[in-house]
Amino acid sequence: MQFIVDREAFVAALQLVSGAVERRHTLAILSNVLLSVQGKQLSVTATDLEIELTAQLTLEQAADTDGQITVPAKKLFDICRSLPDGSQVRFEFDGDRMLVRSGRSRFSLLTLAATGFPKVVEDFSGQAFSLLQKQLVNSLQQVHFCMAAQDVRYYLNGVLLEIDSEGVVSVATDGHRLAWYRVSQSIDVPRNSVIVPRKAVQELLRLLSAENESSISVALGENHLQIIGENFQFLTKLIDGAFPDYHRVIPKNHPYCAKVDRDWFRQSVSRASILSNEKQKGIRLIFSENRLHLQANNPEQEEAMEELEIEYSGPDMETAFNATYLLESASALKTETIQLYLNNSNASLLIEDESEQSPQYVVMPVRL
Repeated sequence: MQFIVDREAFVAALQLVSGAVERRHTLAILSNVLLSVQGKQLSVTATDLEIELTAQLTLEQAADTDGQITVPAKKLFDICRSLPDGSQVRFEFDGDRMLVRSGRSRFSLLTLAATGFPKVVEDFSGQAFSLLQKQLVNSLQQVHFCMAAQDVRYYLNGVLLEIDSEGVVSVATDGHRLAWYRVSQSIDVPRNSVIVPRKAVQELLRLLSAENESSISVALGENHLQIIGENFQFLTKLIDGAFPDYHRVIPKNHPYCAKVDRDWFRQSVSRASILSNEKQKGIRLIFSENRLHLQANNPEQEEAMEELEIEYSGPDMETAFNATYLLESASALKTETIQLYLNNSNASLLIEDESEQSPQYVVMPVRL
């Protein structure tokens, strides 16, 4: 099995699948990539048994024979990356070795048989629909920071995707805050919901671009999610669990609304949090007519105070929230003015922007 590939295209393919390469070496073959050649088509596949990622390339010249072999991923990437720009790289399979040649450089890598390379699922089948790449990115980007990390409630360690005829709803929560976002799109599949694991969400955000308007295929299987793009195929296991009823968490009919400049709010929260308790990161929000005071202090009796002009005509109210949660929610919103919806000093805070397609962020209060 011999083939020649453009160095830049091959390095890009290795980078694309790098997030799925297993680095803990639980199985030796998981630190390898699977190279599959069929005519002019070359695919590069990596897996950690939870995620499987394949990059696809078209060769200028067909390989002499079709075949498959696995090669150490990091060594192969480091070799190809170190070659001069514009190089052509020749691969030749010889016994249990893969010979890599380019110019006057020659490398011999130990291989493992492709028959031992595991698949996340043998035969995937699912209901497929199309989205723009940027739509899927937005649905994950707007909520991913609210996912839990290594929570014993395993169903919180990911993003809920709900699909219906009107689009895709994404939801994430760590039990202290919640994010909700809808992508409106006509979809001709039965109503369904899945929980995408944290690592898969992070990998998709690395893989996809919010600027890319090309169409991708999204397929929901019983236990897996598959996404196919122009030059890649992504497959992940799903979390088997019941996501909490988020409808009960999102406040309805809050009687009071404060409108505040997003950038001023972010800057004020950021400054005030410098002197907050390092563990809890709590800051007080004190609302009065057209004024918002932010106050923070710490065990060393140090104190920070900020004052903002806002639009607010409700009763005087004092409440407290985690500064990091406020900052991340405000930073994810797009419009110059954001809206803070209040009920009372012990209730959660609902944060939105002024757009029709605004995400919703719910932050639970803290005790100071």
